[in-house]
Amino acid sequence: MTTAAGAPPTHSTPAGLGRAFLTGGVTGASLTAFIGGCVVEKVALVVVGLVLPAVYGLLFLLATLPRRAREAAVVPCTAVAMIESLKAVGGESSDVPVRFELTVAPDDAPAFRVEVRQDVNLVELPDYRPRGIVVVEYPPDRPWKTRIVKRPTRQWEERAAAARVDSAPGPAMKSDTPVGCAGGLLVLLGLLLGTAAVLLLFRGDLFDSHEGERGAPGPSVSSSSSTATVTSATGTVTVGPGRSMLDQGELRQAVESLTRGADKRRALVVVVQDRLLTVVFSPTGVKSAGFDPRSLPYDRLPALVEEARTGLGSPRSWQLTADGVTGSLTLRIVVTGDGGTGTLEADGKGKVLRRSGG
Repeated sequence: MTTAAGAPPTHSTPAGLGRAFLTGGVTGASLTAFIGGCVVEKVALVVVGLVLPAVYGLLFLLATLPRRAREAAVVPCTAVAMIESLKAVGGESSDVPVRFELTVAPDDAPAFRVEVRQDVNLVELPDYRPRGIVVVEYPPDRPWKTRIVKRPTRQWEERAAAARVDSAPGPAMKSDTPVGCAGGLLVLLGLLLGTAAVLLLFRGDLFDSHEGERGAPGPSVSSSSSTATVTSATGTVTVGPGRSMLDQGELRQAVESLTRGADKRRALVVVVQDRLLTVVFSPTGVKSAGFDPRSLPYDRLPALVEEARTGLGSPRSWQLTADGVTGSLTLRIVVTGDGGTGTLEADGKGKVLRRSGG
């Protein structure tokens, strides 16, 4: 059998360069999609990050299946070889990766030199030494795929014991061809373009939705008398100087400005101070939690605050908290003044339940 000792394939062919670029693109896109999806909690992005490399791997497997089938059908050649040099290149387990440089001497073809890397058990490592003769196998069309036969047949074992092999001129063919400069640049370019493609295609999910979910301030509506700010989790209204939430219709108007266009939006807590309203909304999709902030007993609130002030002298500040987390609405008013602190609790209709202080 004649050995076609051609040069090993390189990554500089158009197919190799295209594969390097595509691999970089898939890697960049899948990593960006997976990490971005985990950060913004988008299932679609996480799925893309997991499915994309799997699909690429499957397509690559199917595309190379005919070639691998042809290679598997080739009957390997067996020959004796001389170890020119060997060097352990790492490993902490019982099998140590060793780099061998061999001179292979086929029966019916010129000898050639090849460099291979093969795992060798620590117990068997002393059996391999420079100038030693071993039995090897290699595909006739890919001699750089040479492998040392660890357990040769008795016939080849006897031939190796009696064989004498002269060194073949170099350089040695290598089974592991490093990626060239062009291939490395294409991998990097594909990585960057894959990342940019995901950021561009899913920019709404990665940026706009992320900001909204984290409670970033939404659009503010300002006027000469008040300012309203609404996010996905909270809403606030601040009235201008000289005005109070206890003024006729002021609190009702402020609440409606936060719930306009969202008729079914419910609140967990509503906090009212003299010039500030804060509403903590129920999470999106949880319809049963909280209460309708527009159902507050607006007409009773000034009287409740005034009753909580009784006996405190000149009041300095007050705060009303409407709590509907537990299901039933409860109003709690805390007033501080020169005479101390007074508290008052009422139900959702404005009926006083208990009062202390003052």
